Amino acid sequence: MSKVIRIGTRDSELALWQANAVKNALEKLGHKTELVPVKSQGDLVLDKPLYEFGITGIFTKTLDVAMITDQIDIAVHSMKDVPTALPQGIVEAAVLKRANTHDILVHKGTDFLNDDDGIIATGSLRRQAQWLHKYPNHEIVDLRGNVNTRLQKLEDSNWNGAVFAAAGLERINLTPEAYIDLRWMIPAPAQGAMLVVAKEDDEFCRKALAALNHKPTAVCVHIEREFLRVLEGGCTAPIGALATIQDETVHFTAALFSLDGQERIGVEKEIPVSQYEGFGRKCAEEVLNAGGDVLMRKIKEEVNNTKG
Repeated sequence: MSKVIRIGTRDSELALWQANAVKNALEKLGHKTELVPVKSQGDLVLDKPLYEFGITGIFTKTLDVAMITDQIDIAVHSMKDVPTALPQGIVEAAVLKRANTHDILVHKGTDFLNDDDGIIATGSLRRQAQWLHKYPNHEIVDLRGNVNTRLQKLEDSNWNGAVFAAAGLERINLTPEAYIDLRWMIPAPAQGAMLVVAKEDDEFCRKALAALNHKPTAVCVHIEREFLRVLEGGCTAPIGALATIQDETVHFTAALFSLDGQERIGVEKEIPVSQYEGFGRKCAEEVLNAGGDVLMRKIKEEVNNTKG
């Protein structure tokens, strides 16, 4: 075990927390490790909504390049940021045990939830669409930056609240007192899960990381990401998907929304865990056949017009 495993990570507080969790787990197994922080394009350009970049993997590409050019051996990601198709030569090596999957609303008082007037901040089309589905008269404003930056922007603004992933705030002990769980909001595919990728031909790192893989989480996120991939969502469509396992049964809830939140095509199913292969695809095809194909074309057209 003399090889030092170089762990690539974004340099935000949350990303470093995640990378250190992997670092500590590997060192407990007797491996030597080193953190290599890098800045991604998604962290550097904060004045544009994510979907306007027109590409998926805006937070992962820099680390992909660092791995392919042998600057790092493995990379740690929030799995919901990772494109469903990885670059050639890079593979999923471990999915860590999942944290809280829910979204939460950090707010300055909740009276506005009973009014037509409300301003909510989020950089996510998925959160935007689901919020407008429930509160069609509220205004949505774009919010970018790392967790700390977004909390500060909320404090400095006239917004009523902002939507965050519960796991991100919990991991770095930043959950404010003024928040509510949004249990009605379907999370992003793989939300709350951490993914470690490695080079396909790096048997040493792949074997080391296999010991960190949490099979139940890996099964759930596989279903969610397969659903996303078949719908061709990437980061540019309002798609939520959540699979959970209870008593050897997978419970799956997912939906595709229009950008304004007024259209919703959903699916809710359960199957035995042993039959999970291909389940995400079947559910996605059901959504596509129920009008999702037309809605996806409309979403892509609207997003492209916004970029133009």
